[in-house]
Amino acid sequence: MPKPSSSSLSPSSPSPSPAADRLALVAAGVTVALWASAFVSIRSAGAAYSPGALALGRLLAGALVLGAVLLVRGEGLPPRAAWPGILASGLLWFGLYLVVLNWGEQEVDAGTAAMLVNVGPLLIALLGARFLKEALPPRLLAGMAVSFAGAVAVGLSASGGGGHVSVLGVALCLLAAVAYAGGVVAQKPALAHASALQATTFGCVIGAVACLPFAGQLVTEAARAPLSATANMVYLGVFPTAVACTTWAYALARTTAGRMGATTYAVPALVVLMAWALLGELPGALTLAGGALCLAGVAVSRSRPGARPRSRLRARTAPATAPPVASGGGAGVEEAAGERRQ
Repeated sequence: MPKPSSSSLSPSSPSPSPAADRLALVAAGVTVALWASAFVSIRSAGAAYSPGALALGRLLAGALVLGAVLLVRGEGLPPRAAWPGILASGLLWFGLYLVVLNWGEQEVDAGTAAMLVNVGPLLIALLGARFLKEALPPRLLAGMAVSFAGAVAVGLSASGGGGHVSVLGVALCLLAAVAYAGGVVAQKPALAHASALQATTFGCVIGAVACLPFAGQLVTEAARAPLSATANMVYLGVFPTAVACTTWAYALARTTAGRMGATTYAVPALVVLMAWALLGELPGALTLAGGALCLAGVAVSRSRPGARPRSRLRARTAPATAPPVASGGGAGVEEAAGERRQ
C-alpha cells in the first residue's frame, strides 16, 4: 500500500489546500452527524447496560466490522512508526473516553453531556499547538470562543433546572473531554504512517482489550436487556464507532487537529435537537441559543480570510509615476513603450 503523501498528512502541515479542506469537511460532516446520534443512543442503551459493559459491547461490534473491512481491503498491520499513536488513542479515546462518557450520561441529559464534552476541541487546539506545532489562527480561536460560550450557555440552562445535572456527571463529562482530546492529538502523528482504516481498526481493538474486565457484566446484562437496548449498542459500534471514527481519521489526516476539533462543536446543537425529538428532553430557550452559538463558532473557525480584490491590489502595487498614455488607447501605449525602449 502506498504511503500517504507527507504534504497532506504531516502533523505540522497547518495550511491544507482548499480542495483537501473541502474533502475533509465532507468526511467531518459524516462524523459529526453520527457522533451526535451516539449521545442519544447512549442514553437509550444506558438504561439496560452499565458504562463498562456498554463500552465493551460497542467496541466489539465496531472491531468486528472494521476488521472485516480491513481483511477485504488487504491492508494488514500498520507500520511500526504508527503504533505509539494508535496505542495511545486506543487507550485514551476508544477505551477511557467511552467508559467515562457512558457513566457521565447516566448523570446528565444527552444535550448537556455533549456540551460538556465539547471542552475537548479547545483542548485539542491547545495540545495540537504544544505537541504537534500547529498554528492557532485568529479565526480558529475566535470561532472556538464563540462555540465555547454556547456550551457554557447550555450548561447554565441545564443547571438552572431545565435538565438533570450532577457534580459527578459534570466531572465525568469533563474527564471524557480530556481523554478525547488526548486521543485525537495522539492519533494525528500516526496518520502520517497508517491509513485511516488501519488507525481506527487497531485503535478500536486496543480499546476493546482495555475494556475486557467488563466482559462478565456484558454477558450478564445482555441476557436480560431488551432488544432495543442491544440494538442501540450494536448501532453505536457500527456507525458512530466504525464508520464515524474512520471518516474522522480520514479528515484528520488532511487538516489540522485544531480545525477538526472545532468542527465537532456542531455536535451539541444536533444532539439537542435529536434528544428533543427522540427522548423528549425538551431544551429551553437558553439551550437553543447556546446551540446556535456552537454552530456559529464552527462557521467562523472553518472560514478563510477573504482574498483582496485584484483591482485594489493593482492600485496599491502600481508605480508612483506612470508613463503618459495617449487618449487614443492602444497606440498611445505602444508609443510610450517605444520611447522607454529607446
